[in-house]
Amino acid sequence: MLYPAFTISYAPLSDKYLFMQFSDLPIIEPILRAIDDEGYTTPTPIQAAAIPTILSGRDFLGCAQTGTGKTAAFAIPILQLLYAKKDPNKGKWKIKTLIVTPTRELAIQIEESFRAYGRYAGLHQAVIFGGVKQGNQVERLRQGVDILIATPGRLLDLMGQGYVSLADIEIFVLDEADRMLDMGFINDIKKLLKVIPVKRQTLFFSATMAPDIMTLAGTILRNPEKIEITPVSTTAETITQSVYHVDKGNKNSLIVHLLENPKIKNVLVFTRTKHGADKVVKFLVGRGIVAEAIHGNKSQNNRQRALSNFKEQTTRVLVATDIASRGIDIDELEYMINYDIPNISETYVHRIGRTGRAGAKGVAISFCDNDDIAHLRDIEKLISQKIPVVEDHPFPRTGVVSPIQSKAPQGKAGGGRGRGSSDPRFQKTPGDSRFSSSRAEGHSHQKPRTSERIHGAGKSVPSHPSSGGSYSQPSGPGNRPSGPKGGGAKKGYFGGR
Repeated sequence: MLYPAFTISYAPLSDKYLFMQFSDLPIIEPILRAIDDEGYTTPTPIQAAAIPTILSGRDFLGCAQTGTGKTAAFAIPILQLLYAKKDPNKGKWKIKTLIVTPTRELAIQIEESFRAYGRYAGLHQAVIFGGVKQGNQVERLRQGVDILIATPGRLLDLMGQGYVSLADIEIFVLDEADRMLDMGFINDIKKLLKVIPVKRQTLFFSATMAPDIMTLAGTILRNPEKIEITPVSTTAETITQSVYHVDKGNKNSLIVHLLENPKIKNVLVFTRTKHGADKVVKFLVGRGIVAEAIHGNKSQNNRQRALSNFKEQTTRVLVATDIASRGIDIDELEYMINYDIPNISETYVHRIGRTGRAGAKGVAISFCDNDDIAHLRDIEKLISQKIPVVEDHPFPRTGVVSPIQSKAPQGKAGGGRGRGSSDPRFQKTPGDSRFSSSRAEGHSHQKPRTSERIHGAGKSVPSHPSSGGSYSQPSGPGNRPSGPKGGGAKKGYFGGR
């Protein structure tokens, strides 16, 4: 069913919620106590806006950057709504809330969040996802659950086998809707919409609001409250961005050079492909650096083990692809590296959003080879700022390609679009040294001012990367679902998921 179209507008929330505390929101004592146990006092804007709206029973459409606390924005009010209707004399629990999310890692972290915030609520939740045997998941469902978190494929599979009934759903949550569409789950979502009750409360969360996302939202939401905290083109002010121009064949050597800095305790590295992630890990491990990869070809156990090791800093480098990264949620992560610059500009914003969370400082480094020049230019246009270039490093790019000649591949949404010579930025004017400079640079922008450069990047500081230790287990029920406390996170601020 297509409900009346609506438009999304920006919500001026920062001033209104600047001094708000969780105790100022209409949250019941058992859940407030659990939030306090987690060490949080101040809600993020998306939480402050969503919690009262969801508690009122209204549909909700939330658009916020990664790391703004979207999971808690729906988990807290859902727990409270179900707690108010809890009847211990009704026998077996029926599924009242369904949360659908695209990846296994994200599903697991959502379940951990519900368990943490609902530890005093006496409710029951379960998580189901593919890539593992279904036996334990089926047994958990047989015991009865109030809240089900699921990936689309496994959910439809177990529904077909008769293990899951959605006839009693009262609240339906579609999380990371943009990534859901990117991964081709639109038909699965349509199948679910045909079987869940029409009379329900629907919560829709997405990091971006492209036209196809708005179309999907219009089919499932009725007169929703609409909140967009930060536009996708905005990067956090606490993140220091830089770009290193380097030949493709020298990227591995450059990353090893950067890891000589002992300040980099751990770093999240993004590659464009799964094969590329594995190659980087192999290179780093061969040089004594503890590294692991996380992507779709890894088994569920391997992915969870790698994520747990990274959170506990027994693994220094975690190499990930974009799809797998949606489950990576670490408040204290300070460093990230774009080993491959993404060909979709918005993806850059989401990647660097993995660091600098909840007001903490972050460092985002990008490697740019000849093939990436046009993508870098599109990213800078999207975020409306020039990314400072680090020139003082031992592996400067030697192959110079004119930005006009270097065009991004066509046909992908958000991908780079090479500009013709009519673009005034690339018209050589008298006294313009952008193209006559002897620097082996090839960058499309003017040489940064001295104050913009990052000095000392070429100076090596000897370090001794930590050796690999025993593998640790994933976070337990009582642990903070979004990573360990402390580090660079601002105390009391409810960032992350």
